[in-house]
Amino acid sequence: MIVDNALYRQGRRVPVGEGHDQSLGSARVPCDAGDFQWIGVHDPSPDELRLIAETFGLHPLAVEDAGDSHQRPKLEHYGDTLFLVLKTLWYVDEEDAVETGEINMFVGRDFVVTVRHGEGIDLADSRRDLEHRAQVLEHGPMAVLYAVCDRVVDEYERVGAALEVDVDEVEESVFSPARTDDSSRIYVLKREIAEVRRAVMPLREPMRRFATPGGELTSDRTATYFRDVADHLQRVSEVVDNLDTLLSTAFDAHLARISVQQNEDMRKISAGAALVVVPTLIAGIYGMNFDHMPELHWTYGYPFALALMVGVSVGLFAWFKKSGWL
Repeated sequence: MIVDNALYRQGRRVPVGEGHDQSLGSARVPCDAGDFQWIGVHDPSPDELRLIAETFGLHPLAVEDAGDSHQRPKLEHYGDTLFLVLKTLWYVDEEDAVETGEINMFVGRDFVVTVRHGEGIDLADSRRDLEHRAQVLEHGPMAVLYAVCDRVVDEYERVGAALEVDVDEVEESVFSPARTDDSSRIYVLKREIAEVRRAVMPLREPMRRFATPGGELTSDRTATYFRDVADHLQRVSEVVDNLDTLLSTAFDAHLARISVQQNEDMRKISAGAALVVVPTLIAGIYGMNFDHMPELHWTYGYPFALALMVGVSVGLFAWFKKSGWL
């Protein structure tokens, strides 16, 4: 389904028909020198992708990748056309979950085709923002590439900030006096951080190439914009690495606390057992009923045995309390 389709001339939009009324067969419009067309497609069927490929002369291998919503972020050249795959991310705080989508971009001399999969970033906002920046749109199709990359990386930063909040909560819980079971949440967060890493790390090399002044892909003026995106991407990469390290440290600390707590529990159990065993030992001795036991026929033997049990128990309790066992 075509979501939006427009022609851009000298930094201004020239409408060519609304998305739902535009057929794929007539999606391509004539472009004068300096003009370019941006067509946005959301979750197209294989037949729709094939029509787009025929209309814009896209390479079959790139079209095949665009139809698969589980691609690794990458940048490829097919003649005069660039093919860029971006992973989109957003965070569901209630579930500590990073959800993913995908944007595939075909960038030619006078056209841009964006193929979006999933419910992630809505490129309508990026299109509107870009249309209010005529000086950026004058850079042609690379301006669209910059705007989409900038929006995607900004969402990476928001996801990173949300993960930082959750990691801080885990650290606070791990080192709190209360007994907590944080291992499952730590595992979930590490898994989601791995999902962010799979989106961020492969994108660094394409952004570096776009940000290189005088490179094969961008002019010096265009590279300035991509340097900003590359800088933000580098910050996200550092945040992801730091969060992963913090979670690993928190997990080690959590295991250490469990070990210490178990040792404390064993000390308390041992102290409690001693408080029971010693009186039981005394009662066992005085319950043997031998004829020649010194205290067996003593008038005060029974109260003496009870007093001995209580005295020994109180002494042990005081000793364990002073030693920190209770």
